[in-house]
Amino acid sequence: MKNNSLTEGVIWKNLLFFALPLLGTSFIQQLYNTVDLIYVGNFLGKEAAAAVGASSLFVTCLVGFFSGMSVGSSVVASYVFGTGDKKELKNVVHTAIGLGFICGIIIMFIGLIGAPYFLELINTPDEIMGLAVSYIRVYFISIVSVVTYNMGSGIIRALGNSKTPMYIQLIGGVINVIMDGVFIVVFNFGVVGVAWATLFSQTVAAVLVLHYLMHVDSEFKLDLTKISIAKAYFYKILKIGVPAGVQALVITISNVFVQYHVNSLGVDAITAFTAYFKVELMIYLPILAIGQAITTFTSQNIGAENYDRVKKGTRVCLLMGIGITALMSTFVLILGRQAFGVINSDPSVVDYGIQIISITLPFYWIYLILEVLGGTIRGAGKAVPPMAIILTNICVLRTILLFVTMSSSQDIQGIAITYPITWTSTALCMAIYYWQGNWMGEFKRLSVIKSEI
Repeated sequence: MKNNSLTEGVIWKNLLFFALPLLGTSFIQQLYNTVDLIYVGNFLGKEAAAAVGASSLFVTCLVGFFSGMSVGSSVVASYVFGTGDKKELKNVVHTAIGLGFICGIIIMFIGLIGAPYFLELINTPDEIMGLAVSYIRVYFISIVSVVTYNMGSGIIRALGNSKTPMYIQLIGGVINVIMDGVFIVVFNFGVVGVAWATLFSQTVAAVLVLHYLMHVDSEFKLDLTKISIAKAYFYKILKIGVPAGVQALVITISNVFVQYHVNSLGVDAITAFTAYFKVELMIYLPILAIGQAITTFTSQNIGAENYDRVKKGTRVCLLMGIGITALMSTFVLILGRQAFGVINSDPSVVDYGIQIISITLPFYWIYLILEVLGGTIRGAGKAVPPMAIILTNICVLRTILLFVTMSSSQDIQGIAITYPITWTSTALCMAIYYWQGNWMGEFKRLSVIKSEI
């Protein structure tokens, strides 16, 4: 596959054609996650489904944190790719893959050892404890492959190629669906079969990513026998990756507080919010892809010292993203009753769902703003400010608002209204930092790296 520089050409085309495969990758991921749930729900019963559900928070927390490392490696690789220095890019590639192996092994052992203790901590019922522990332990054997794929695909995207990771994800997804059937239906492995399917499919995906990197441009291709950690790049990846990981971790934990209040409203409200998080993917995933695109765009152009192009790209991304978000939000609002009906046809659930989207969707364009500005700042190598802004607003402020609104009125609107309020406060803080912060200065200090390595 051809690697594409985002440092020249028509900006809106660069961003759009880079973002579309990112969107495709996310949809593929969601699709085969849904297939996993279908297999569990239809072939294994409610105990198995509960075991997977009880395990999901633990898995999401650890994987989310270390996936931040892939953000760090992608940003640094994008910057160095933009400079055109292929020798240094080779150092970044080998450092990132080496770090991926190390992180994967660390998470694997944390998961294998810590699974029963975490499940006890969240008060997992005794009747599903054994199933949940078995599922988590097999799942975490696959973590080295999961992290390696994330690190490797992050590097490939940093080279301006977002199509190859999408194709690899598609291959992995098809294998995952097939292996679900083999392990669950044919071999009767039960809930552990889902984890074995993940292990098999993610290992294939990781191998394909490594194979691509080993056969890319000869000047910076991966050589597994020469993997080493370049100290300066290692620290730079950590400086960007750890804040991104902490952000993902804390947001996941803060969602527990949201779920706590949702649970107090009864089964219909719980079901409606669960359905809402599926319906909103039609809007959220395009926003996520646009945010990822501007991050790589920014890193490459700062590497090429195209500072004006970075700001133009951010403006284009905002305009394009707001337009797409407004269009999708309107579409979902018009067809909201049908969208919820596909997931759950219960009238009470659908009514709750309509109440939620009528409050949140008209303001989703504000979420696009915070995602684009945060992506630009992060792409410039400044990961701590976006993390601090998001944690303060999305986590702390939202949690406070939830307690305030729910103490005065126990209804679903009280929960839903906290989303646009905290999106607005976050976007304002991000805009102020974007306009006033010296966020472009971070990578200019990377010029000393060559003398350090």
